[in-house]
Amino acid sequence: MTSSTAMARVLVDELVRGGVTDAVFCPGSRNAPLAFALHDADAAGLLRLHVRIDERTAGFLALGLALRSGRAVPVCTTSGTAVANLHPAMLEAAYSGVPVIALTADRPPQLIGTGASQTIEQDGVLGLPTVTASLAGGNAHWRSVVSRVLAVGGPAHLNAPFTEPLVPSGPGFPDGRAGGAPWTAVTPHARTADPLPLDPSAPTLVIAGPGAPALSGVAAPVVAEPSSAAWPDAVRAGPWLLDDPALRPAQVVVAGRPTLHRGVARLLADPAVAVYALAGDGPWTDVPGTVRAVGSLPGLTPPAGWLDRWRTADAAASAALDRSLGDAPVGLRLARAVVAALPDGAQLVLGSSNPVRDVALAAVPRPGLTVHSNRGVAGIDGTVSTAVGAALAHDGPSYALMGDLTFLHDTTGLLIGPGEPRPDLTIVVLNDSGGGIFGLLEQGAAEHSAAFERMFGTPQDVDLAALCTAMGVEHALGLRLDPPSGIRVVEVRAERATLRGGHATLREAVARR
Repeated sequence: MTSSTAMARVLVDELVRGGVTDAVFCPGSRNAPLAFALHDADAAGLLRLHVRIDERTAGFLALGLALRSGRAVPVCTTSGTAVANLHPAMLEAAYSGVPVIALTADRPPQLIGTGASQTIEQDGVLGLPTVTASLAGGNAHWRSVVSRVLAVGGPAHLNAPFTEPLVPSGPGFPDGRAGGAPWTAVTPHARTADPLPLDPSAPTLVIAGPGAPALSGVAAPVVAEPSSAAWPDAVRAGPWLLDDPALRPAQVVVAGRPTLHRGVARLLADPAVAVYALAGDGPWTDVPGTVRAVGSLPGLTPPAGWLDRWRTADAAASAALDRSLGDAPVGLRLARAVVAALPDGAQLVLGSSNPVRDVALAAVPRPGLTVHSNRGVAGIDGTVSTAVGAALAHDGPSYALMGDLTFLHDTTGLLIGPGEPRPDLTIVVLNDSGGGIFGLLEQGAAEHSAAFERMFGTPQDVDLAALCTAMGVEHALGLRLDPPSGIRVVEVRAERATLRGGHATLREAVARR
C-alpha cells in the first residue's frame, strides 16, 4: 500500500470514528487518494458522499449540511485554485461558527515554490489555522491530527500532501484502536458565565440575532432576527418600534449576532442606554463599543407596565401592518405568506439580501419552523447550495426564499449528478429583475438615478424556466408550496420601481398606529 493511500484511508476512517456522517468531494488528480477512500466509505455505508464539480458550490453544500445537522462536514478538493474556491464558504463558516472542514490535497513540500503545476502555498490560504498531516507521520499521527481538527468545534483546514502514486494498490485501512472509537476522545468544554451586573428592575429590551439561544419566558420584550432561535418568542413588529421614544429601554441585552436592522445599531450606540451581552460560543457583538459586561442573563423584574406597553404597541403596529400590506411591495407580502403557510416541522433558508429582511419586517414569528440564513458575513453567494445541504440534513419538508440575483449567483448549486443524494426542496425566487435591496439604501435616492440602474439595479432578463429545464429542475410560476419530489423552483415576479416608495408608505402607516 502506498503512503498516500494509507494516509487517505486513515484520515477518512478517523473522520467517521469522530462522528462525520456526510462528506462533499470535488474531483481532481492530487486528491485521488481521498477520492478512493471516500468512495469506499460511502459504499460501506460509513458515511454519505456528495460529489460536485464546482468547489465553490461544494463548500456551501458542506456549510448547509453542517448548519442543519450540527455535525462536522468535510469538503475535499484537489490542490491549487480549487482550494481558493472554498474561501467564501469557509469565511461564512468561520463567522457563523459552523463546523465545516476544508480537507485539501496538496503537493509534497519539496514541490512548493519550484514552479510545479497546480501548486500554491496552501497553509493559511483560507484565513484559518492550517493543520497539515505529514506523510511520514504514520497511523497514530494521522488519527491524532483528525481528532484535533474535530475538537475545534468550528471551521478548520486540514491539508494533506500526497506523493505519487496516487491510486490504491492494496485493500483495507491500517489498524486503529478496537471498537471504532475516536483515536482521541474529546469532551466538549462548557463555560459557565457569571450573571450580568445589570439592574434587574430597569426597563430592559433583548436584541437577538443568529447564535442566540431560545428566550421563552424572559421578562422583557425580545426583538429577534428570523434566523435566531429566539424568533418564535419575539415581538412581531419589533423592528418597526425600535425608534419609538415611548418604548426606549434603560438597558439592552444583546444575544447572538444581530446585523439586520439599522434601528438596532442606533439603539446600541445611544449613550443613554446601558448595553450588555450574553456570553456565547464566540466573541460578543459590539460594533459601537458600548457593551459594559458579558455574562449570563439574571432574572428580570421590570417595572409595572413595561411589558404591557410593548405588547400594546406591538398589537397596534401589527394591525397597521396587516391593513397596509395589501398595497405593500410583493416581497413583504410574499414573506408573510410563505412563513404562515409552511407546515410544522418545515425548514426555511432565507437569502441574505431582501428576503431575510422581508421576513423580519412582515412575517408573524411562529414556532414549528427552523429558519437559517447565511448571516456570518451576509453574502448572497452559495445560497442555493446552502439550502440544498440543509435540506439533505433536515428530517422534514424544506424550503428556501431568495431573490433572483441570489439565485443566479449560485445556479451551479442545482447541478447534482445522477445517483447523487438529492433533496426534496422548494426554492421560492422573488424575481424583480435585479438588485432590489439597493433601491432601499442611500444610493437608491432620486439624486443618484443616473447611475443607479446600471451600477446597482443590475437588471437581468434570464429565462428562469429555461434555466431550470437545462438543469433538469422543475419550474413553476406563482406561489406553490406543496412538497415537491426533488428540487422545484417557484418563481414569483415583481417590480423594483415601486419598492422604495412602498416601504416608505408602510413605514408611515405603522408610525401612525
